[in-house]
Amino acid sequence: MIDKVIEQYKSHDNLDIRVELHKKYSKNRLGFNNWIFSNYQLTGELKILELGCGTGELWKSNLDSIDKMKQLIITDFSNDMVETTKLVIGNRDNVNYERMDIQNISFKNETFDIVIANMLLHHVNDIDKAISEVNRVLKKGGIFYCATFGENGVVDYLASLFKDVVNQNLENKTFTLQNGKAFLNRYFDTMEKLIYDDELQVTSIDDLVQYIQSLKGISEIGSLEEEIIRNRLESEFNNGMLIIPKEYGMFIARKES
Repeated sequence: MIDKVIEQYKSHDNLDIRVELHKKYSKNRLGFNNWIFSNYQLTGELKILELGCGTGELWKSNLDSIDKMKQLIITDFSNDMVETTKLVIGNRDNVNYERMDIQNISFKNETFDIVIANMLLHHVNDIDKAISEVNRVLKKGGIFYCATFGENGVVDYLASLFKDVVNQNLENKTFTLQNGKAFLNRYFDTMEKLIYDDELQVTSIDDLVQYIQSLKGISEIGSLEEEIIRNRLESEFNNGMLIIPKEYGMFIARKES
């Protein structure tokens, strides 16, 4: 799995396509990343580690908050993602950028007040190893924020539209809103789960075709011929729109001892 993930995210093009679809057609105009950030407890001079920074969407509307932090370490396993996020945040005295794997975090025990890993854990080969590493580098009293998706969201809905021509369960369900708590409970003392209320109201078949094609290499649906994708979508649109359910949220895990 990890080889496909590395290939998928060696550049930010595919991720950009998916982010833009959500920006353009999401019913909830707050935006998922702004909602995530609104739930962070950022008081005092904090040392923060972000794992899997992606294209830096989390920080685009929240740059002022960085100035209040003692230190922010931005990481991803893709150099391209790190460099893209650096363009968003810029050079700041309290920000460092590194290429890093969540399964092998290169910091000493109890270094950080907060660790962030959004939409990441379902990509790793050893989820237990990843979470244990997060726990290790968190200080006592530290918080782990990890956003993820549920098992009844966008890709699952799209998969149902093509169930007669694809044979796989398209969404990676190794770490979801449904099963994530069981993983986190092995390493953290307390936990809460928050749900983000939203749906996609898509009015452009072209945009949705591009979204599906961006999944090529990690989901069978992305390898379907464009004509098959387009024809199926055209049959599903109702009054110029397709409503697609979203299931996103986040876990907040605390290390109390």
